[in-house]
Order: sequence, then C-alpha cells, then structure tokens
Amino acid sequence: MDTVSRPSLLSSGSADQPIALAAARSRRTRQGVVAWGNHRVTVGGDAPVRVQSMTNTDTADAVGTAIQVKELAFAGSELVRITVNNDEAAKAVPYIREQLDRMGVDVPLIGDFHYNGHRLLTDHPACAEALSKYRINPGNVGRGDKGDRQFAQMVEIAARHDKAIRIGVNWGSLDQDLLARLMDENASRVQPWEARQVMYEALITSALDSAKRAEEIGLNGNNIFLSCKVSAVQDLIAVYQALAQRCDYALHLGLTEAGMGTKGAVASAAALSVLLQQGIGDTIRISLTPQPGESRTQEVVIALEILQALGMRAFVPSVTACPGCGRTTSTTFQELAKQIDDYLRNSMPVWRTRYPGVENLKVAVMGCIVNGPGESKHADIGISLPGTGEAPAAPVFIDGQKALTLRGDDIVREFQVIVDNYIEKKFGVTA
Repeated sequence: MDTVSRPSLLSSGSADQPIALAAARSRRTRQGVVAWGNHRVTVGGDAPVRVQSMTNTDTADAVGTAIQVKELAFAGSELVRITVNNDEAAKAVPYIREQLDRMGVDVPLIGDFHYNGHRLLTDHPACAEALSKYRINPGNVGRGDKGDRQFAQMVEIAARHDKAIRIGVNWGSLDQDLLARLMDENASRVQPWEARQVMYEALITSALDSAKRAEEIGLNGNNIFLSCKVSAVQDLIAVYQALAQRCDYALHLGLTEAGMGTKGAVASAAALSVLLQQGIGDTIRISLTPQPGESRTQEVVIALEILQALGMRAFVPSVTACPGCGRTTSTTFQELAKQIDDYLRNSMPVWRTRYPGVENLKVAVMGCIVNGPGESKHADIGISLPGTGEAPAAPVFIDGQKALTLRGDDIVREFQVIVDNYIEKKFGVTA
C-alpha cells in the first residue's frame, strides 16, 4: 500500500518569524482634487479610495436627476456622474447643481461626454462651470486632426475652469485608427501577440497618449485620472496591472458592464478586490444593471461593501451573523440580524455627523452556543441567540464582557435599545 509522505513542521519551516499582517499594498500616485465650493474630494496620493456612481435619469429632467444624485450621495457616493449628451441636458446641469446646493448636497458632479462634448462645453459655459470634472472618451471625440482639435477644445475648457478630467478609454469604443496601427505593427512581429493583447495595448496607449496631450495643452497632470474599462474580470486585471506600471496617474476602476444582480456584484468584487489589494485603484464604480424596481443606490452599497470587506475604509457599522445550520432552525437570529443591519445602514446619514466614528462599530448577531459567545465577545456589542433545543436565553456581550441575558418574546426590541444606548455612550459628542 502506497503511503503519502508529508513534510514535518520542522522541515517545512517553523514560526520563528511572524506571518505578515494582511494589508493592501500601496501605490503612490499623483493626487488631484475634485471640488465644488468648499467641498474638496482628494483623489490619489494618500487619499482613501473614493466611491463614484452614475445616475440613470434623463439629465434634462433637472429635478428628477437632482433627487437621484441626492439619493446616491446619501448612500455614500462621493462623486456622481451624469450624462451630458445634448443641449437640453447641458442646459439642465446648472439647475441640477442649484437644486443640490439648496438641499445642502455638495457632492461634486461629473459630466459624461461622448461625440459632442467639445460643442456642449463651448455653447453652454454655465454647464462647464457647474460640473466639477469632465469624463472624456478618446475613442469618441472624432478621428484624425478633427479629433485632436475637439479633444484639445475640451481640455482647454477644463484648464480654464480648473476642472479635473477623467480620460476614460472603453474597449467598446476604442480609437479605430490607433487599433488599426497596432494591429499592423503586430502583424509584422516575428511572434505576433494574441488579439486580446493588442487590445490591451490599444487601451493603455490611448489613455497614456491622451493624458500626455492634455498636459501639453496645459492641464495640471495631478487632475488627470485614467480608466481603461473592459467587461471581463481577467482582462480588467491584466490591463490595470500593466497600466499601473506605466504611469503614476490616479486610476478609476470598474467593469464597463458588470451585469445584473448577483452576477454583476460578484464580477465587480472579484476584479476590483484583486487590484485594490495590489494597491491599484483610486476611485471605483460598480456598473450594476438594476433589477426591475431596484434602487440605483445598490451599486453604491456594493462599492462600500467591497472597500469595507478589504479593510480599506469603514462606512457603516459591521454586523457579523452566522449563516445558520441544523442547530438554528428558528429564524429569530436571521430576522434580528437583518433588522439591526437595516437600522444601522438607514441611520448612517444622520449618525455620520452626530456620532463620529460610529462606522467602526462591530455588532455580532449569532444563532447558537457553538460560536455565539466567542464571536459576541470579539464584537463591540453582540448577542448569542438560543439555537434549536437550547435554553430560551440570549446572553448579551458589551466590550467583550457578558453584560446581561435577554429572555422572552421582546428580545429584538430590547437588543436594539441596547445598541442605541451603546452608540450614544461611546460615540456621542459631549459638550
């Protein structure tokens, strides 16, 4: 009978040196600013990774668009992009900005331009001023000398108004002249690259060449951000790893069409987490197709969850909850976990100012005696609910110590009161 030899602990190395602590690597980039009034959002450098989103309203509907921008900002989006595709949309931008200012929403607005951005920014100077950043797609500004002139026109306006720009290359709208030239060069190689590798190079070359031209025109290089978006996870990782090695511009991450529901969330998390862990990425957006009736803010929630799961930022108190098993046939812990999570998330717009630091709160809602007490002790505040067949008692732990035991039919409400009191005591601002 064959035996499998296993290396001993001594032969494979011992724990003389501690295992390195888990942390994302850092990549130092230029730092730019996207601002509106006194509100300045730093991007790149030592700034945290920023969350961006985009409206799906008709921008010409100034009121409807302002309402959705407000919803996205309240959900945690630090930058919001709006489509500016025609004269009606361009005319509406200053009114959208005005509506937001009246509501006390100072989130910077980004104008998304394709094909006619040079004309819209020229014909509507109030639009150019109301926006804090312009998104320019090099593949959609025109071809040849005409494209160069129209690109320069947009950059000159950005420089004149001291606005940031994102040069956003997309694999679905690549500069066809550039792609053709690279394909010709590839054909002459002794060992030609694969077609996808040529596409990668076209994306990166388009972004870097455009950024260089923008600086030559006079735009501050710190306020130039780059993106090279594709739809497939592995393609995105490959492109951004190469792009990060070839420039120090701040980079915007996101799959160009992530998809709907679980598919879009998982694909985005898979791609962005790899890159963020490597220190690549300064702003992120989850391009999620909403489910029918689903709020647009879901893409913001997923972006926040990715950054918080990686330990890169904290946005809302975290709720640890067990998945459930045969020990927990009751749904009490599931209901409590959801109610607490919803309550904490919905309260954050007010709590951000009332309770500084509350986003770092850790709550545990566990379903039985196996891991319940242990997980609860590691949280700031935790509860271990009775599993199937266990005594109908729910011990509550506060700052690692057992504080009390809840019993009866009102455990959910009583625990929420305990959470409220804990937040007020720990994070409340004293006079």
